[in-house]
Amino acid sequence: MTETELVADKQLPLTELSRRRCGWRTYSQKTVFTNGVFDLIHPGHLTYLAEAAALGQRLIVGVNTDESVRRLKGATRPIMPLAARMQLLAGLFYVDGVIAFAEDTPLELIKALKPDVLVKGGDYAVADIVGYQEVMAWGGEVTTLPFIDGYSSTGIIEQLSGCA
Repeated sequence: MTETELVADKQLPLTELSRRRCGWRTYSQKTVFTNGVFDLIHPGHLTYLAEAAALGQRLIVGVNTDESVRRLKGATRPIMPLAARMQLLAGLFYVDGVIAFAEDTPLELIKALKPDVLVKGGDYAVADIVGYQEVMAWGGEVTTLPFIDGYSSTGIIEQLSGCA
């Protein structure tokens, strides 16, 4: 399998990702889920995703579609289109699946995939994370990870535009 095929093999529709999730569960492989825009991948993203992956054996990353990013962050975002953001994430060795979602939150993905661990960045209170109640109800864990100071896509964009 070529590198391109390996990356494409991680960008999955919900039906295929759900099938893989069932297989991972059969072998008691703890699955971690996180989500975000992941515009302009930077060292903060890489550290966050590596730490998220370390919380289990499999990592699924939900990625906001371009339309949902515009609703959440404004008309000038995302900088990189969905296909590019998904390809970059799928290229990380510690990411096992990447899936897009068009809603403002990944709640339907969380309910469908039933991850063992739900993780977000440290700017969230655990009880306020979308999917908290659902994950806790099926016996999963919900946690946050700290940010790496000095890295944010918004900060990089502001710096490049001369606004910082």
